[in-house]
Amino acid sequence: MSKEFPITISSWTLGDQCKFEDRVIAAKNAGYEGIGLRAETYVDALNEGLFDKDILAILDKHGMKVTEVEYIVQWAEEHRSYEQKYKEQLCFHMCELFDVKQINCGLMENYSVEYTAQKLRELCQRAGKYIIGVEPMPYSGIPDMKKGWAVVKAADCENAKLIMDTWHWVRANQPVDLSVIEDIPADKIVSIQINDVWERPYATTILRDESMHDRLAPGTGIGCTAAFVKMVKEKGIKPNAIGVEVISDAILAKGLEYAANHTYENTKKVLEEAWPEVLQ
Repeated sequence: MSKEFPITISSWTLGDQCKFEDRVIAAKNAGYEGIGLRAETYVDALNEGLFDKDILAILDKHGMKVTEVEYIVQWAEEHRSYEQKYKEQLCFHMCELFDVKQINCGLMENYSVEYTAQKLRELCQRAGKYIIGVEPMPYSGIPDMKKGWAVVKAADCENAKLIMDTWHWVRANQPVDLSVIEDIPADKIVSIQINDVWERPYATTILRDESMHDRLAPGTGIGCTAAFVKMVKEKGIKPNAIGVEVISDAILAKGLEYAANHTYENTKKVLEEAWPEVLQ
């Protein structure tokens, strides 16, 4: 890839009803440089009858790379299920296979900073050379950057970092202002995800439904995306990837190609305004 910060389409943005090569082609034709893959999406590709060598061949054929792997959850449970242990190992395998440096993680369960930091430390030790990117989400046990940084700082692991997502940022009622992250070193932000939000949020009890079904493409909602990206740039953050994560039933209903093109075209407009250097 020629750009310092590859522009990647999230696995979520293209849904889970398409074949792997169709996903890659749609992303490539829209203008994306890479794709993010969830463990579930990788398993779906295997279920198509593809082997690792086939997946790599498809990526190479279309000049694409996997740039993000996700999603480890329930990592703070005292007794993790076999399913979660296996999924974690699958994410490690995907990183090795696709030469990806980070794994995106979330935590729905709400624990103290001290306990969560200890469990994050254990996860980071299991991850070894891979970066664990913790994603604050307003409806989760790590709802905002304040607790996210408290946990990452207390874990005190070189490979423990944070992810910043526009939708989660705004819905956590955080102002798009550098003051929110003034105490966080820029190199502790591993990647960013961009999108936009409706002016009126869903009710708090169903906020996760909005996150999983009704996000907007960058720059097409309340218009917070450009300011968010400018903040990232001014902070001096150098993300491993600029992920476009627009989880939208309405957009995806118009087809795979539309979802890829619509999100990329609007992402490009935002970046031209806020951080044109990443497009050069």
